[in-house]
Parts: sequence; structure tokens; C-alpha cells
Amino acid sequence: SPLGTIDMLLQQNKQLLKENNVVFVPGVNEDLAATAVLGSQLANLMPQPKYDGVLGMWYGKGPGVDRSGDAFKHAQITGVHRNGGVLALAGDDPFCKSSTIPSHSEIALYDAQMPVLFPGNAQEVLELGRYGFELSRYSGSWTGFKFVTNVADEYSTADVSPIESIIRPVFEYNGRPWQHTQNPALIAPYTLQQEQEIHEGRLEAAKLFAAVNGLNRMMVSTENDWLGIVASGKTYYDVREALASLGLRDEELRRYGIRILKLGMIYPMEPEIIKEFARGLEEIFVVEEKRSFIEMQIRDVLYNEANRPLMVGKKDETGRFFVPGHSELDSDGLSPLLAARLAKRVPQKLLDQRLNLLRQPAPSLTLQMAQPTVNRTPYFCSGCPHNRSTVVPEGSLQGGGIGCHTLAILMDRNITGVTQMGSEGAQWVGASHFTEVNHIFQNIGDGTLFHSGSLAIRQAIAENTNITYKILYNGAVAMTGGQHADGEIPVPALTQALAAEGVKKIIVCSHDTGKYPAEAQWAPGVELWERDRLDEAQRILREVEGVTALIYDQPCATELRRQRKRGLAHDPAARVFINEAVCEGCGDCGDKSNCLSVFPVETEFGRKTQIHQSSCNKDFTCLEGNCVAFVKVVPDAA
Repeated sequence: SPLGTIDMLLQQNKQLLKENNVVFVPGVNEDLAATAVLGSQLANLMPQPKYDGVLGMWYGKGPGVDRSGDAFKHAQITGVHRNGGVLALAGDDPFCKSSTIPSHSEIALYDAQMPVLFPGNAQEVLELGRYGFELSRYSGSWTGFKFVTNVADEYSTADVSPIESIIRPVFEYNGRPWQHTQNPALIAPYTLQQEQEIHEGRLEAAKLFAAVNGLNRMMVSTENDWLGIVASGKTYYDVREALASLGLRDEELRRYGIRILKLGMIYPMEPEIIKEFARGLEEIFVVEEKRSFIEMQIRDVLYNEANRPLMVGKKDETGRFFVPGHSELDSDGLSPLLAARLAKRVPQKLLDQRLNLLRQPAPSLTLQMAQPTVNRTPYFCSGCPHNRSTVVPEGSLQGGGIGCHTLAILMDRNITGVTQMGSEGAQWVGASHFTEVNHIFQNIGDGTLFHSGSLAIRQAIAENTNITYKILYNGAVAMTGGQHADGEIPVPALTQALAAEGVKKIIVCSHDTGKYPAEAQWAPGVELWERDRLDEAQRILREVEGVTALIYDQPCATELRRQRKRGLAHDPAARVFINEAVCEGCGDCGDKSNCLSVFPVETEFGRKTQIHQSSCNKDFTCLEGNCVAFVKVVPDAA
């Protein structure tokens, strides 16, 4: 997740935040977090405010942007406080590195009518971030701030000196100097008045702010240019790298008549810079990831111009697909696309020479790639509870969802259907009416459950659907850094909540049934079993009519490893080895544990099995294999 560890960084600097009057509130989910930030702007409308104004910042991944649309729109209609302002950070994962689907958040931010800024490196994050807060305070709207993975993961040197001055442009609205209206009375006619102000006031104010503060800049320009290239954010730097690989730096670009516009604010489109940029050009080439967004707005600005240039982007002038609207753009992929447009004026021989060089790997790289390499296939960590918990009895199906357990899709574990976060199981509420299958299991992580998944369980109960929710309680949001789930409750209290909702039967399976306090308040009828009875528990629950729950309680192996290294958790002294002289290499220990630390090795006596000690997280599930070759060793010093 591009913004996945911001919360951990903030929590590690609580004293610094306190000294600077910064309040960090972990959100249970993204739309509740957005509503909390909306509340920060209402504080000064209430009696006895502590400060003259509050700056708010919301952050979330692309799916969090999508689910927060209603909250964003309510916040936009309300408006920010005149001494406040809000920056909404949208973490986009265009290549789907840590997501079920790729994201393209500017469309959602546009739908909420937020001005959108798009930084391309760490320096621009600092600069546009400051401009973003000031833009929000000036215009009255939240400011969207698009982050992509490559920028979030960047290491670089940046100038942290404050911007010398930020200009608040003179702007009249309804015959008066511009001052946006903040009105939390969200009912007609007030909401309609606010809607009009957004369309005719705030977005126009944003355009003026961008113009006078130079958020959009022509980076290369001469009077005789024929081709104009438009890009923003990380894509702008991909374009410049691709042009450089074609031998075209600033001097060559000017020589061949190529103009470049770099957009810092990608919505709303500031019209004057676009008209100035387009003046005298024969062609505009818009380079952007995913769907047409910048291109669409530029067309709108230039449509009524008498001498508008040809425009290409997602499609060329013949209507054929050109710049890919899928996956992630990079400089290597852009080089041939740029060469195709440049060939009208740049010598073809020069372009071909450069493209041929790009297609030929460097000799040193060829030598390196000839060596054996190791591919890291996505898989559960050693000792991960999902190795066991995502197995279902023969003849049963299970639904997938969001979390590390999604990796079970890559295994033969009868997973059918993956939903968005928080709706796990709701797909079966619909599908169950149209199939002879009577029951499924539904995997759902504890983080997802407390985030929003409890509503899906409530939906299944309301429909009396035959489903067993398998709650994978591992105490960590492992995909985004190992944080605790906000709003989590202990397992005994969770059984009480599930029973109160109407879950028919609950079984808890754990690696350590003795860890619960004697005074733990369990829901009536809850059974507490060891984890090796998982299959038995599932077979019982699938026969119960209605909604049932199986809570599989075992800590995240990687987070447990971290805690052991920090002295925060008990580290068992015991280690497991395999006597290779006895091992027959049958692989049953690997089948039982599904563990990466159990792997085959070739010996002079044939293939045997070995425990990789440095990666072993001491889960010991491998001991359940039908084998006498295991040796458990406890050092004397322990």
C-alpha cells in the first residue's frame, strides 16, 4: 500500500506531534476517518474553540477513496473553515502490487469535485502539499492529493525550506470579494446554494490559485514548436526519461520544436495555461496512466478554439488505441510511443538508433541474467496461521476476501469469488438462491471484520443464509506493516458480539487454549478447541442451518517474529530438525504444514526434507506429519 505505514510513523512520534498540536486519530475505516476530518472543520463553529482554525489531513488507499465517496461529497458541500483546510491523500497502486484491483483515484476525487494535485517526487510532495492546504483554505474545498507507489517508495534529497510566498488571487463571486461559505446545514435550499458555489465559485477559485502560483508550468517552449507533450506527476518524469533515452534533452527538444507542459493540478484544468500551451502547435500528445482524464479536460478547454491542434493520447488520430489505459506506464514503454509521434520532424535514423539501443540489453546485464536466478512466488510466510486456517473439508467451497489470506487463491483450496473489503460473504447471500450448493465457508480477517465486515455478517443473518464465517484472528494488519486493527476487541468479547447479532453456533480454535484468562466472558454455548480440531469444527458447523462462526485465533507469524526479536513475546527455546538418515522424503510434513521452511534437499541418499532454521517461525505444525524423523531440540541453557 503506497501510504500503508504512515500511521506507524506517526505513532512512533507521539511526543513530536503533541508539541506541535497535531492530533492523530486512527480511523476504523476510511469513510469514518473522512467524517472525523470533516468534524475538525466544524470545531470552530462550536462554542469555545481551542484554536483559530484546524488543518485536517485524510489518507487512504484507492479502495478507501472509493468507499469514502459519500463522506467526501458531504464534506465538500459543507466546505472547510475559513482558517482551516483539508488535504485528502489518495494512495494509488496502478500496477496492482498490493491490491485486488488497480486504482485511479483522480476520477473519484473529480466526482467529489475536489481540486486534485499530483506530485511526481519527494520534493513536489513537500511543495504541492503546502500549496494543497492553502488551496483548500482559499477555495473552501478539500484538496485531493494523488500518491502513486513509486513516489511513496522513493528515497531522495529534498529542500525542506518553506515556500517563500503563496498568492491568494483577487476573485469576485456574486459581485463580492471571494470568500467561500461553510454551511453544515445539509438540507435544501442550503445544499443547492452550496452546490452552486462549488460549480461557479470554488472550482473557479482553484483555477485562479493554480494560475497565479504556477502550479502548472511549461518546462520547454519556443515560438516555433509544432508538438506539445502534456504529463503530470510521476508520469512526467517517465516522459522526460523516455525522451532522454531517445537523445532528446532540453536543447534538442527546443531544436526540434517540442513543447512540454507539466501539470501540478490535474483538476480543475486551468484554461489559460492550456490555451497558451496550445498556441501555434500542430499536435498535442497527452501522456497519462489509466483512463483519459487530463486529455478529456484539455479537449473541453480547446473545443471552441478556432485553431485547435490535433490531439492524441489514449487513441491516435485514426481511432486506434495508443497510450495504454491499463497497468502502469514506464519510460521503456513510452519510448516507442514518443518516437512514433516525433518521427514527423525528428530524423527517423536517430530515433531508430536510440530505440535499437534500448532493445539491446547491456553486455554486463546479459552476463548477469545468464546466471541462475531465484523467483519469489507470493506465498504465506513460514508459520503463518493461514497455512492451516484456509483449508476446508472435502466437498466444501469457501469465499475469498481482502487480506493475506487472499493468497489461498493461488493454491488448490476451493475458493470461489473475492469481494471488496467488508463485503465478504454477501456474495453468497446472492448466489445461494441460484445454486444447489447449500453452504460455503467465508474467510474474513480480524482487521476486515472490525473495519466493516461485521455488516456483511449482519446481512447474512438477516437473510438466514447458510454460511460459516471463518474469522482469521491474527492480531495484525500484516499487508500494511503489522499494525493492530483499529476498533479490535478480544476474542471472548467477539463471541459475545456475534451471538448478540444472531450467529447460531460459534467454535473457537486456537494454537494456545490456555492463554485466555479464567474470568473471560464467553458467549453461551461457545466451544474452545485446539487448532488441530479445525477440520472437525468445520464439518460440524457446515451442518448447522443459518449463520455460524469459527474463530481461528493464532498470531501473525511475521509480527510474532518481530515481537520476539524485540523481547515483547516469549521465544520458545525448542527447535525442530529432521534426521535425514531416517527421512524418506515423502513430503507429508510439508503437506500438513504448507510451510516454506519445510523444503526438499538433494542428498547422496536421494531427496530428503530439511527445516530451514533461519526462516522457521517455530509454529511446529510440521510435527503433525506422519514421520519419525523429526527431532525436537531444547538447548541445556534454556
